[in-house]
This record gives sequence, structure tokens and C-alpha cells, in this order.
Amino acid sequence: MSYQDDPNGYVGSFPKDFTYGPFEQNGDGDSSSLQDDHKPRILLRGLRRSGKSSIQKVVFHKMSPNETWFLESTNQMVKDDINNSSLVQFQIWDFPGQIDFLDPTFDSDTILGGCGALVFVIDAQDDYQDALDKLQLTVTKAYRVNSNIKSEVFIHKVDGLNDDYKMDSQGDIHHRATDDLAEAGLHHVHLSFHLTSIYDHSIFEAFSKVVQKLIPQWPTLENLLNILISNSGIEKAFLLDVVSRIYIATDSSPVDMQSYELGCDMMDVVMDISCIYGMVDETETNTFNNESSSLIKLNNGTVLYLREVNKFLALVCILREENFQKQGVIDYNFLCFRHAITQVFELRNKCQSSGTDRRRSGTPDAVPNGAADSTESTSDHSQPQLA
Repeated sequence: MSYQDDPNGYVGSFPKDFTYGPFEQNGDGDSSSLQDDHKPRILLRGLRRSGKSSIQKVVFHKMSPNETWFLESTNQMVKDDINNSSLVQFQIWDFPGQIDFLDPTFDSDTILGGCGALVFVIDAQDDYQDALDKLQLTVTKAYRVNSNIKSEVFIHKVDGLNDDYKMDSQGDIHHRATDDLAEAGLHHVHLSFHLTSIYDHSIFEAFSKVVQKLIPQWPTLENLLNILISNSGIEKAFLLDVVSRIYIATDSSPVDMQSYELGCDMMDVVMDISCIYGMVDETETNTFNNESSSLIKLNNGTVLYLREVNKFLALVCILREENFQKQGVIDYNFLCFRHAITQVFELRNKCQSSGTDRRRSGTPDAVPNGAADSTESTSDHSQPQLA
């Protein structure tokens, strides 16, 4: 059964209306619509059949990886609006492989000018020389139009490769791509490389790192998480986007892939049980609310603890069982953390509203340093309140 054909209106753990927003297609490349939208954009580029649409569907539309076999090749530009009313607000533009940014009839300046990140997908199971040539042309054009753009390379479909071949492919692609940019005179352009597959959590981790670069408040979120875990005996904490499972922030300690997978699996369990047994008010469409929480104790002495931050964000903590004996202290610290997150949202919305008013009046936007300082004061203010 395809994800569109479920008679109960559910996709895995979610009702269909528990999504970011409408899925839109725009095939005419109308630049006027781009100028009216000020959300950060992520451009998906790559050769045909490299896996761009599959990535988008699996990460942001909860499609099963096995169902992506039946996706048709993208023949027109597809716009996907990711908007969950919290920190994850951006657009994804999926470009067919045949579109050429260098074509003078294509308004690439308008599209690239408002772009936050460029994600170029390379099929690791295919001969990638043509893909590297397209990567060099795309990054060169993008940088000349928008020098602030973040360039990300997904070395995709690595699930069928052994570990040695994965590392060899990554090293070869990294070396050749860097040399191509150096020959084009772009020595200072930094490319980030990620080994990805839709059949494990690697694609979610890669997109997490891309999205974090588009969130101005990310340093503040990391600081808040550092304060929380240091005062609560927590080993690792993830701030997860409930719909996509990407983590928009984590503490400053290195991310262990196994820990991230545990957090995602726990989120799946909570949503499965909530959708089956949860109570839904007449005004609500989902059962994930401020009463949602979960506690799982593993046989190795590890405790997984999940709490709802808001409708679309959840905090997943990993800690030792002996450190969970003072659960009251952890719960109190979490309430302080959630209050600080609320202040970050309020400040963000206030800055967005003032920016919109300036654009309407024709006044240039202020330098965002003031907003960053104010946000940092929010996190500093919350630190003394922790137990």
C-alpha cells in the first residue's frame, strides 16, 4: 500500500494532517514568487536518478524507503515548504537534473541569491565524473551569485557499499571536487561531505547538520543544552523535530550515531502509542502535547527520557540509570529549559515581525548582532534557575 492510499489517513506513526504544510509544485520558475518569500531555501541538485526526490520524500514526508522505487523522475522544479511554526522553517527546491544554471534563459541569480544552502547529491554507486563536473559548475555559479551560501555534498546510496569502499569514495570525491574548485579560483570555498543512505539514519543526520546552519539561534540552543546536561547528569541530549526526526540542536559533545538512532526510535515508539491510545481534543489534530513523555530503561543501565518541548519539538535525553534517581531535579531543570526555549521563540518571532515591518516600509534590516546578543542573554538568564 502506498503512503497516499491508506484508507485511515495515516502514514506510519502520523495522521496525514500532521505535516508541515502544503506540498506545492512550481514548474514555470516564476521569480516574482521567490522574491515574496523570505524563508531560507535549500536547493537540491544532482544528476538524474541520483536520489534527490527520494531523500526529500523520506526525510520530510515520511515515505518508506522501499516506496521510493516507484517515484518517477522529476521533470519540473518542485517547491516544498517546511514550516512547523518553530525553528524549522525553510523551503526545499528540488531541481531536475537537466536544468542548467548557466542557461541565460534561467533566472539563476534570483533563485541562488536567496538560497541558504546548496545540497548536491552524488550517486556513489555510479560513475561520478559527470556529477563532479556539474558540482564544480553549480558551486562556482552559486558562489558568484551568493557568497554566503553553504555548499553540502551528499555522497548518496552508500548502503550497498562496504566500509572501505565508502571511505575510498569519499576521499576520492573530496580530493577531486576540491581540486576542481581550486582550478576555478575558488580555493576558499568550503564543501561539507556526508555519506548518506535512505535506508538508515545517515540521511537524517546529514540533513540535521544542513538545517542547523540555517538556524541563527543554533549556538543559543546548544548553550542551553550544555547547561541542562551539566546540571542534570545527562550524557547526551537531542532537540528533535517530531515530524522529520532531524535534530535541530544537540549539546557540544560529539554525536554518536547509535545514540541518535536510539533517540529516533524512541520518538517513533511515542508517536505510535500516542496515535493508538492518545486522547485528541476537538481543536487538536494530533496527540503529541505538553503531557507527552516517555521513559525507557535499557538492559545495559542506560535510561532514555523524552519530554515534549512544543507541538513539533521533543527533547530526548540519554543518561545512566544511577543519575536518573533524582528525577525531580531533572524535571525541574527541563521546565527551566523549556521556558528558555519559549523565550527564544518569542524573540525570534519579534525579530521576524520587525523585519517584515521594515521591508514593508522600505527600511533596511538591522544587523542581526543585536538579536544574537539578546538571545544569548535569554540562555544566560536561565542558568541560575537550574537546580
